[in-house]
Amino acid sequence: MIKAAIFDMDGTLVDNTSAHIRAFELFCARYGVEGWQEKLKTVFGMGNDDIMRLIMPEEVVREKGVAALAEEKEAIYRELYAPEIVPVPGLVELLERLREAGIRCGVGSSGCRKNVDFVLEKCRIGDFFSATVCGDMVTRCKPDPEIYLTAAAALGAEPAECLVFEDAKAGIEAASRAGAGRIVAIATTLDRATLETETAADVVVDDFRGIVDPAALSF
Repeated sequence: MIKAAIFDMDGTLVDNTSAHIRAFELFCARYGVEGWQEKLKTVFGMGNDDIMRLIMPEEVVREKGVAALAEEKEAIYRELYAPEIVPVPGLVELLERLREAGIRCGVGSSGCRKNVDFVLEKCRIGDFFSATVCGDMVTRCKPDPEIYLTAAAALGAEPAECLVFEDAKAGIEAASRAGAGRIVAIATTLDRATLETETAADVVVDDFRGIVDPAALSF
């Protein structure tokens, strides 16, 4: 039985992958970094510490520090994305149905607190969530299960009683390792075929409009 639902943020609450890519393009250009595109494909869903250490040259990381570099890039992202941000289609309606069903909802994101607050505020969905766990609140980001274990505890549920919504391989792995009862993959960042054949997702949907009855996802 579903007692709680946990939503990833990037690519799940909002379809913002292209905005992050545009932000990385501007950010990397500032530092003359090339070849970042292929590296970025391997880190969707992971935390900024891991992303920065993979993409940025060691000398830049030593000089600027991971935290400062991450904040610089995320500030670019928020500025770019603010004029166009909208929830993934069907999200608000699904959140309303979950609320009516008495299912508590939380956010479990590798993103920083500023980005999570930005999305919840701009999309006007903050009131739907009883708990929010961000990448800067944990010691290990996805694919480690810590974010989902922490979010489940904050919602007063066992991981096996949680329904998780994700879009990225790292996040789906994290949810699986946490012991989530059901994992629904949203085909925003990755295509359906990849999610169906290369991840542990139980269900794959294009967006939330395909989930008319949350009880149908029960277990």
